[in-house]
Amino acid sequence: MTDTGQIPHASPSGFDLTAPSGEQRRHLEADLNGGERDVLLHHGTEAPFCGGLLDNKEDGVYACRLCGLPLFRAKAKFESGTGWPSFWAPFDEAHVTAVRDASHGMVRIETRCARCDSHQGHLFPDGPPPTRNRYCINSVSLRFVRDGEPLPDPLGRRDRIG
Repeated sequence: MTDTGQIPHASPSGFDLTAPSGEQRRHLEADLNGGERDVLLHHGTEAPFCGGLLDNKEDGVYACRLCGLPLFRAKAKFESGTGWPSFWAPFDEAHVTAVRDASHGMVRIETRCARCDSHQGHLFPDGPPPTRNRYCINSVSLRFVRDGEPLPDPLGRRDRIG
């Protein structure tokens, strides 16, 4: 059991997907700046072509800015021309949840971190092969970790890449 009183739920790649406890969540949220808070907690969107990770071409992993769960690998990133970092597949399908979003007069699929439920962006069916998916993600929702560097572990879970 975790300190949330829940039995840990592991993803296929070996990461604990148990939601943060209330105290852990408050600690994680206290570290956010205003723009991060707006996007991650209030489902906002950063301006296109302004995100710090848009032009990143380094090898590594893109993790959730709030809880550190790895969400996308750099090798799945592609240039979509939309103004936001785009990926054709998640790190692990279990790490990203899809939620119907009918806001702003349209129906879209919102993507959230499966562990902390923070808003990441949206999923569209216009990406490249092999998936034809485009995960359009806000830079402020992500934390980039170069290959060879340790993943962030703000929850002290000691997760591993499987």
